[in-house]
Amino acid sequence: MISPRLLRRRIRSIQSTAKITKAMEMIAAAKMKRAQEQALHGRPYNSKIGQVIADLAAESTTNGALHPLLERREVNRIAVVHITSDRGLCGGLNANMNRLTATFAIEQTVPVTLIIVGRKGLRFMHRHGRDIRAEFTKLSDRPTLLETLPISHILIDDYTTGYTDVVYLAYSRFITTMVQKPTLEPLLPVEPTAIPKTETGEYIYEPDPTFVLGQLLPRFVEMTIYHAILEAIASEQSARMVAMRNATENANEVIQELTLTLNKARQEMITTELLDIAGGAEAIR
Repeated sequence: MISPRLLRRRIRSIQSTAKITKAMEMIAAAKMKRAQEQALHGRPYNSKIGQVIADLAAESTTNGALHPLLERREVNRIAVVHITSDRGLCGGLNANMNRLTATFAIEQTVPVTLIIVGRKGLRFMHRHGRDIRAEFTKLSDRPTLLETLPISHILIDDYTTGYTDVVYLAYSRFITTMVQKPTLEPLLPVEPTAIPKTETGEYIYEPDPTFVLGQLLPRFVEMTIYHAILEAIASEQSARMVAMRNATENANEVIQELTLTLNKARQEMITTELLDIAGGAEAIR
């Protein structure tokens, strides 16, 4: 029979854990709302700037000029921007991202270099001996564009100088509070998005399309990376809230089971004591 004292100690310990996970769930829920708003509000801008670049690219191609960030060449080296979180306790979010990027790197026949954002991805790739070009950690929960600019500058410089020939972006795309999709998509060379037929129109560019495209393409890369980080943060907070909620529910279930076991143990002790008293009284009689 398990000691009631030991059971009470276990119940108190799990109750303390449940309080912590409940508090973490509430904190993640508050952060999740802000992160979701930032990620969702940025999607229309990202879509529209892609359409403008598509129109500019068509104009520039017609004029015979091609921006370096649009240039396609033979692939001798691939770069991947791998975005994870700095902290854990968010379910399988980081494990899924690490698995996606690692599988992609193994399948390639050319060298793959990584630009890591987040401690969880950094530790995983260090353990597996991957080539890490740069690492960025300790981003705030509400990062600004200025914080992410060094990532963009490394990518743009490496691509324009020919160090890398293709750049991919790996991040967790926020779908719903319960669903976050690991995503790996090409970033460079910039692939202009198709313009919907309902939104076609004529644009007037000053001083000329080639100049505007040259100014807009680096901004597009910067905003794409910034938006991917916002999506990853929204996914992280959503996954952490769900994970902490599940942990709290599991802790409460364990507490109920231990309480039931404690009550049974107490009943056994009381029954044993009554039997001892009855036996002693019978012996005296």
